Amino acid sequence: MKKVIIIGGGAAGYFTAINAKENNPDLDITILEKGKDVLQKVKISGGGRCNVTHACFEPKELVKFYPRGEKELLGPFHQFMTGDTFEWFDNKGIPLKIESDNRVFPEVNTSQAIIDCFESAVDNLGIRVLKNHGVNSVEQQDKKWIINTKDQQFEADYLVIAAGSSKKVWDLCKTLNHTIIEPVPSLFTFNIKDKRIIDLGGISVPNADVKLVGTNLENSGPLLITHWGLSGPAILKLSAFGARILADKNYQYNVEVNWLGQNFETTLDELTQLKNSQARKQVNLKSPFADIPRRLWERFIAAAEIKTTQNWGDLSNKQLNNLTTQLTKGLFNANGRTTFKDEFVTAGGVDLKEINFKRFESRLHKNLFIVGEVLNIDAVTGGFNFQNAWTGGFICAKSIAE
Repeated sequence: MKKVIIIGGGAAGYFTAINAKENNPDLDITILEKGKDVLQKVKISGGGRCNVTHACFEPKELVKFYPRGEKELLGPFHQFMTGDTFEWFDNKGIPLKIESDNRVFPEVNTSQAIIDCFESAVDNLGIRVLKNHGVNSVEQQDKKWIINTKDQQFEADYLVIAAGSSKKVWDLCKTLNHTIIEPVPSLFTFNIKDKRIIDLGGISVPNADVKLVGTNLENSGPLLITHWGLSGPAILKLSAFGARILADKNYQYNVEVNWLGQNFETTLDELTQLKNSQARKQVNLKSPFADIPRRLWERFIAAAEIKTTQNWGDLSNKQLNNLTTQLTKGLFNANGRTTFKDEFVTAGGVDLKEINFKRFESRLHKNLFIVGEVLNIDAVTGGFNFQNAWTGGFICAKSIAE
């Protein structure tokens, strides 16, 4: 009987174990979890509902959501894709639903359903889960893997590292001569202190364009003002794709925001028409743009050097240009970042050149498999990181079960 040790009691580890055992019931599989709790990231994902995947069903489109891993995941996604995830969970009695933003959740709306599904499966399949078994060292002897924890030694034919992104796990990979790309934060809020947005936490616009000044990085989408600065999908995606660049800048950079998602000329024309058609109405009384709340509109007026008592007809060309700039080319200085520790995502990990993605097997060591966030793969928010875990776990399991 072939023995399999899986380091890590997270999504990728459980998914690998379950699929490997189902494909080959003769495998002897043990999951080693360093803490007393398992599947904690699953539990908190999506505000406790578990954002299982994203409703993108074309591999070539799906890979575009991965700042690191786009090229490497194209082949794997042809083996196990979003639709396969739907079918897998449905077969386990956990039907999934697509929400309006294309994020995918269990129909029952709780992450506990996913946790119960995994724990029930490992129990039924006879997969051992050993908690409080942090791994201290790993070595290969006579084609066997020797895994040492604080209190116990294990021997395995196959070793799977699926322990997520942690320094200890990466250090373990280094002892096996794997290269670690230095991790930096990936998804984070831009810390901005600016009188145009201070005390406006909670205000959002549905479709803004955001650029990192001095780079070719830009993104569009919902933008949220927070206590710390700017966030929302438009910012988070930009932070993911710009993770390395922003780390190199020590998180001091300039951001250009187009709050309307339309060009300067179109906006200037609209404001000029208002100057002519609403000449006797005060500029500050109502935002003429449905997507710009009045409180934010008042800040833009002040920044454009327009007095609160001025009427549209009194605006000079300079003031119209200033206001248009605030709306479509607003410049903000960012200094620092705010990450959310519960759902912390990093850019970094095992160098992808050292992995055979047809099997998720190490190119340096036969029968060593690496899946999930321990690899230098990360995605934008929306269920994509879990899809990477499901795909990697499925292919790894299939390779082990052969």
